[in-house]
Amino acid sequence: MPSWERLSVAGGVLLIALLAAKLIDRRIARRDLPPEVATRYRVVRRGVMTAIVAIGLLSGLLVIPQVRAVAGGILASSAVLGLVIGFASQRTIGNFVAGLLIAFTQPLRLGDRVEIDGVQGVVEEIALTYTFIRASDNSRLVIPNEKLASDTIRNSTIVSSDKLAEVTVQIPLEHDLRAVVDALRDETAAERDAEVFVSALDGEATVTLRAWAADELSAQRLESDLRVRAHGRLREAGIYA
Repeated sequence: MPSWERLSVAGGVLLIALLAAKLIDRRIARRDLPPEVATRYRVVRRGVMTAIVAIGLLSGLLVIPQVRAVAGGILASSAVLGLVIGFASQRTIGNFVAGLLIAFTQPLRLGDRVEIDGVQGVVEEIALTYTFIRASDNSRLVIPNEKLASDTIRNSTIVSSDKLAEVTVQIPLEHDLRAVVDALRDETAAERDAEVFVSALDGEATVTLRAWAADELSAQRLESDLRVRAHGRLREAGIYA
């Protein structure tokens, strides 16, 4: 077979592999899935695409006699080569295996709010070897999957996305604390599972207001709203000038 025909066959095999990978990727990506399933699919999808492209590339290259001859020599010394490659790529392989473990055991999922090494953020992407965390300042924390699989992770949304909103106000001790608490309870009565209580007495009384919100962003907004409403209610009661 002439060289140009062999190259054409190799190119055709590789093109078919790429098209097959793209079709499978599109079919999987169209599905609207819950976070835990989407996390598995995302990692498996990349693994399948990588495998298809690698097999297609290898199949295409083996059509060329010179490549087959080199491959035969490589296979003859596969034990030594395997040791060399295994030693050189053990970290990469470890990250890949850890990525699969994360996808199926799911200590974190796409969209989860987590804290790792003191940095808080949202899981944006779980790739084959690295995971991307979007921090509050919109920067990205890129973490090897092997580190994620072995380190301690604080996951605020793994069970529920609900978030507790909590604010405190300081009240001079000469005021009637029971009346203050009753007024603030009335102000927060419409909030979900709202609580108002005196949490400390140290020079001034610390009154804590708590309520649950649907997620982190809603909790931040609720905390701001509670501060404004509590201040307004206390001004009406003459606590604040």
